[in-house]
Amino acid sequence: MKVTQMRLPYLLAASILSADFTQLGQQIIEAGEAGADWIHVDVMDGHFVPNLTMGPFIVKACRKATLLPIDVHLMVENPDSFIEAFATAGATNLSVHVEACPNLHRTLQAIHDLGCKAGVVLNPATPVSQVEAVLHMVDLVLVMSVDPGYSGQAFLPEVLPKLASLSKLLHQVNPNACIEIDGGINAETLPKAVEAGANVFVAAHAIFDDPDGIAVGIHRLRNQFPH
Repeated sequence: MKVTQMRLPYLLAASILSADFTQLGQQIIEAGEAGADWIHVDVMDGHFVPNLTMGPFIVKACRKATLLPIDVHLMVENPDSFIEAFATAGATNLSVHVEACPNLHRTLQAIHDLGCKAGVVLNPATPVSQVEAVLHMVDLVLVMSVDPGYSGQAFLPEVLPKLASLSKLLHQVNPNACIEIDGGINAETLPKAVEAGANVFVAAHAIFDDPDGIAVGIHRLRNQFPH
């Protein structure tokens, strides 16, 4: 059976990893008013990645500040022990790393059972072949374009062919799944990711650290979307 591919919308996910946490609620509101489509939350446990960041209470705080989808990226060992808490806190999407999930089908199904959209994540050095078996059951595939752990790293262009491969595979088995990219996304790198096949773009530094403010940072990025 031939699958008809619909063109998915281009979406911008504002990552609060670079936000000013003394003004978090207001900055989330400002990002939404300026055109952010999702709020992205990077969860790091200090084990799977070297940094330690946010727990479910941050997602709960974000949910109080916005009605936008909250996109939670779990960079943790044993994500199965975390997903229920984040779903309860208000997550819309929960994405887990293939590198951390020995029973990936079961983990993705558990996310769906909690009422969230399920995503699978690939580190820069992890090949697309590692997720082929679950592409039919995901709502998004998140490709890391930096080694995860810290905001502000430089974009790794060698991941671009991975986006193109995923786009071809998803066209066949799951054309409604988003292809998300995270790491070093700015006004220069975003068009390259668009061309390679991504449709959701996570940005932290380029939004919350823009010298002209959050709204200008978002407008710079959205201006790179194809018209």
